[in-house]
Amino acid sequence: MNITWIDWVIVAVSILICFVPALFLAKRSSGSTAEFFASGRSVPWWLAGLSMVATTFSSDTPNWVTEQVRKYGVAGNWQWWAFVLTGVATVFFFARLWRRSGVMTDLEFYEHRYSGTAASVVRGFRAIYLGLFFNCFIMGMVTLAACKIANILFGMPAWQTIVVCGVLNVVFAAHSGLWGVLVIDMVQFFIKMTAVFAAAWFSLVEVGERLVGKGAGGWAGLKALVSKLSTQQVVTTDGVPVMSVSDGKGQPILDMLPNFTMPELALMIFILPIAISWWANWYPGSEPGGGSYIAQRMLASKSEKDSLGGTLFFNIAHYVLRPWPWIITALCSIIVYPELADITKAFPNADPKLIGHDSAFPAMLMFLPVGFVGLMIGGLIAANSSTILTHLNWGSSYLVHDFYRRFMKKDATEAHYVNVGRLSTVLLYVVAAVLSLYMTSAQEAFQVLLSIGAGTGLLYVARWFWWRVSAWCEVVAMVMSLVTAVGVPMALPQADFATTTLWQVGLTTVAWLVTAFVGPQTDRATLISFCQKVKPAGPGWTDIRAAAGISDAEIAQENRIGSALVGWIAGCALIWGSLFAIGNFLYSSGDPQRLTMAWILTAVTVVSGYILLQVTRQMWVEGGASEGRASAKEMTR
Repeated sequence: MNITWIDWVIVAVSILICFVPALFLAKRSSGSTAEFFASGRSVPWWLAGLSMVATTFSSDTPNWVTEQVRKYGVAGNWQWWAFVLTGVATVFFFARLWRRSGVMTDLEFYEHRYSGTAASVVRGFRAIYLGLFFNCFIMGMVTLAACKIANILFGMPAWQTIVVCGVLNVVFAAHSGLWGVLVIDMVQFFIKMTAVFAAAWFSLVEVGERLVGKGAGGWAGLKALVSKLSTQQVVTTDGVPVMSVSDGKGQPILDMLPNFTMPELALMIFILPIAISWWANWYPGSEPGGGSYIAQRMLASKSEKDSLGGTLFFNIAHYVLRPWPWIITALCSIIVYPELADITKAFPNADPKLIGHDSAFPAMLMFLPVGFVGLMIGGLIAANSSTILTHLNWGSSYLVHDFYRRFMKKDATEAHYVNVGRLSTVLLYVVAAVLSLYMTSAQEAFQVLLSIGAGTGLLYVARWFWWRVSAWCEVVAMVMSLVTAVGVPMALPQADFATTTLWQVGLTTVAWLVTAFVGPQTDRATLISFCQKVKPAGPGWTDIRAAAGISDAEIAQENRIGSALVGWIAGCALIWGSLFAIGNFLYSSGDPQRLTMAWILTAVTVVSGYILLQVTRQMWVEGGASEGRASAKEMTR
């Protein structure tokens, strides 16, 4: 790739715009761990939402989407589109519950919800398990993507990329705390979105020149792309498309739903995610019941209203604004690089071990013109940093607040804990960098994450609505998910990922449900205290609410489950409707028959959007009233 001085200037300016503002927040973040890890609980909804969006857009995300499209067609994205159900549920059922809990981290929640030694053990274990192992595994995925991108674009070996990213991210994460991360995320969001739209447009320009003729332009390229791929299917799992066959076998590349005549493929990319994964699997950013850095942003929000609004904005932006630029670039890569050998041929200096279908996205960036190359490099740096910085701060909050301060040094100064937090960011990145050297692809890493958390998701929902869920349920669920992640593939060596996941979910879920009935129970006084503070809904708390002196009318007023359910359905309809409406409008350039479906989906979007607006307004008003009542109670004590 030819990178000019203009591009390097744009890269430098992008980095300065992103990171310099964070330097001015160091003093504020250094004051206390509440400021360093939770921004003093004063984050407005729009900043919390932008930060969530930026964090989930990492350098591995467009690579992963590209791999899914090349292997399974556009329908392959249902492996993450299904988590719309989880994200919108968090908005309407869990955001306000997390805010009412008043904790600094989601792990502090354990000693509010559970009792005894088991509660402390779970908090301490998950602080290490999630903050160190799980967190570093995710950062390893992101770092691997950065290594692949840098190797394709610049010919850089992996170790150089790791060092450069490490110095940039660790310095700022240790310096600015969550306030700096939030501000950096906000700026990076706009840089990244501009960059990916540019990548999609110039990919279409290249396709237009190849399929139509020189000077055809991006719109002509889109029309030609759709016309070409509408007759092609993915008939193997190696990502090589072929012309459509008469018997209809294969996955149409452009279809947004799977070909159900291919049951194994449909099970993996659609049925399993939409039926099971969204509620049964846990991984940071899309966990049932909220949690991890999503919970961190909700807890840092200045009110229930801001917590709800930020999480809603995140889900809309995450699933509506971002997918199609990635998908269009991925579809263009099928035309330009139909086989992996084509990528290797185009980039002879690239490390063959790093070449995969996820390499097709950075490979398409070679068609960017002067200036846009610099913007894309700046955008990729931003994408990497926004995710790494969040995970460094989030993971450090677990290690410091939930392990070090809780179990090792309880009476130190706030400045001491902030400094330990800064040191822990260095440790976290070093571990993540080492792990990245042993990974091969984003898809494989993603499946490992889903496998490790399989069967635990329902527990993280049930603990809000059923008093019988105890700390021992969490212990059993964590142990079983790890045991089955290793044991089931060994016992069923010929089974595919979907089959092993079903077994893992079933075994782990049964194990913790049995524990809920026969294992040690949470102390009743703890349950009453939690109920008084959080006011959870559902029949699972009926006896505890009675003991706490909380009426059903108060619970109904505080939670509005009926309205929340309507909001959940309307929110999912809005997101999926607008997502697929955009896709059909794009497809209609080369396939006019798609236009009718585009307008039908637009109508669905408008209606569901109106319903969502009414429900959200109602819940915002009630959220404000609820917090007002809570504040009044505190003042009278």
